[in-house]
Amino acid sequence: MFNKKFEDRLRLWSSFRDTLTDAEDPLQDTINLFNTAPITSIATDPYDSTTWPTPWQIIQENEYCKFVKLLAICYTLQLSDRFSESSFVIYIASTEEMTHYLLYVDDLVIGYDHKTYVHKSEVENTIIETKYVMPSIY
Repeated sequence: MFNKKFEDRLRLWSSFRDTLTDAEDPLQDTINLFNTAPITSIATDPYDSTTWPTPWQIIQENEYCKFVKLLAICYTLQLSDRFSESSFVIYIASTEEMTHYLLYVDDLVIGYDHKTYVHKSEVENTIIETKYVMPSIY
């Protein structure tokens, strides 16, 4: 998807969101999709939500730092019918080893392990620096 023209990326992204309705593991499918995105250095300031790109700007710009990748996962899930009633919160958290960008989707957390998601009980030892409750965009 990420090596296509903008219009094609947009169409493929829309089709992908439609598949989440019946997917066996929609969170993992979304993580897997964005794990194929090319990673760049910092593309936006994670601490200033007023600078965050919209979902369509992300697809258009096609530049994914670790934070923008998490934001894209958030928007993808938010814009799917399956997660229209879910709550989404982004935390910036620290452990002794690193800073984590975490997306809480109800009781599940994306971003602690970049390959999958975990239950929120598995990340209770992280120190939360910043919290952003994501407004509904559905």
